[in-house]
Amino acid sequence: MRTTLTLDEQLAKDLQEYAHQNRLSFKDAVNQALSLGLKVMEQPVQPAPYKLKPSSMGRLHSGNNLNKALDLADLLENEAIVAKLEMRK
Repeated sequence: MRTTLTLDEQLAKDLQEYAHQNRLSFKDAVNQALSLGLKVMEQPVQPAPYKLKPSSMGRLHSGNNLNKALDLADLLENEAIVAKLEMRK
């Protein structure tokens, strides 16, 4: 089949260089590139596995029951309010 392609200038140069280095005609270089490109495009892209990097949340304060998150949140909120009130004095 015969067709006309409009290639980006750099792509055309790269194809010409590839054809020259591999002793191919420009036509064969284009056909190889298109064939390989289609094969890659047909393969589904596998996303990289999700990785979570753990980080320290600080030292555990004794006396805090971490099983009761709402109690801990209340405690921390109360401590923050007290600290703000202390700064106003």
